[in-house]
Amino acid sequence: MAKPVQVDDLARFCREVLTAIGADPETARDCTGSMLHGSVHGVDSHGVRLLGHYTRALQGGRLNKSPKLLFTRTRAGSGMLDGDNAQGARATYAATDHACDLASEAGIGAVGITRSSHFGPAGAYALRAAERGMLALVTCNSDSFVRLHDGAERFHGTNPLSIACPAPGNPWLLDMATSAVPFNRVELYRSTGTDLPEGVASDSAGADTQDPHLAEMLAPLGGMFGFKGAGLGGVAEVLSAVLTGMKLSPDIAPMGGDDFSTPRGLGAFVIALDPRAFAGAEIVEAGVKRYLELLRASPARPGRKVMAPGDREWATALERRKNGIILDPVTAAGFSELSRTLGIEPVR
Repeated sequence: MAKPVQVDDLARFCREVLTAIGADPETARDCTGSMLHGSVHGVDSHGVRLLGHYTRALQGGRLNKSPKLLFTRTRAGSGMLDGDNAQGARATYAATDHACDLASEAGIGAVGITRSSHFGPAGAYALRAAERGMLALVTCNSDSFVRLHDGAERFHGTNPLSIACPAPGNPWLLDMATSAVPFNRVELYRSTGTDLPEGVASDSAGADTQDPHLAEMLAPLGGMFGFKGAGLGGVAEVLSAVLTGMKLSPDIAPMGGDDFSTPRGLGAFVIALDPRAFAGAEIVEAGVKRYLELLRASPARPGRKVMAPGDREWATALERRKNGIILDPVTAAGFSELSRTLGIEPVR
C-alpha cells in the first residue's frame, strides 16, 4: 500500500516544481494553495494531481509565468480583473481579495475575471472570502464536457459554483460542479481503475456508461431531473462568460488538448457580501450558528448522518493534516518524473 505524504512536504514539492520551471513567487504560492486546498479537503480531483498539467501549461506558454494582473474598479461595488493569462488560482485569489475590499466599503463586491484559466477547486476562493468575514459566491465556466438534459453532445463545462458563509468554527461551505461529477473525477477513476457511479457519464453517443475509459461526456447534475443541473450550469456560464465578455464553453479550447502554447481565455466571477451591510455581523453569526445547530441535530435516516456543506471537508482535512495524503498511482508516477527531470527532492 502507498505511503501517505505529509501535507507540508506536498506543499514544498509543488512550490519547488513551479519555481523550478520559472513561475513567479505569487503564481507558485497561489497555484500550490489552491491544489493543497483540494487535496487536504478531499477534493482530490482538483488537488495536487493537477501539478503536472499546470507545469506543462506554464512551460508551454498557455499560462503566463509572470502575469501582470490589472484590476479596474468600475463602480462602488464592482470591478474587472484582467488575469493576463495567469494560472487560474493566481487570478482568482486576487479577484477574491479585491471583491472583499469592495464589499468592506460598499457592502457588496462583484469582480469579473478575464483572460484566466483553469482555477482548480472553487471552494478555495470562497473560503478565502469567508476567512475575511464575507459571504461569497465564486464560479467559472470551462470547455464543453457536459451534455444538456436529454442531450447527446458536450455543451456546458463542469461550471462549478461555490458559496461560503462565515460561521463559528468552520464556515458553511458549498463547493459543487454543476455536472454530476467533475471530469477530473473521471480521470481519477481511470488512474485508480474504479468504475463510475451510475448515471454520471455518457459515451460518444450519449448513452450512459460506468467505464471511465469510455466516458466522453458528463451528465448534468440531477439524474432524471438533470434540467436543474443544466440550468445551474447556465448560471455559471452567464456570470463567468457573458457578464465578463469571455468565451462560452463551446468556444473554449479543451483543457487536455494538444495545444499547450495558446491561452484559453477563460472567465470567472466572484461576489463578496459584507454581513455588516445587512443585518449586521453579530446577527448573521448568530443566525448561521442557529441554522447549523438545527441542521446537524436533524434526525437522520437509519445508518446515515446529516451533515452541513463543508462538514465532510473539515473532517477530511483534520485527518489528512494529521496522517498525510495518499497519492493515486498516476500522480505518484508523475511526481517521480518531475523530481527526476527537475532535480527536486521527491516527496517522502
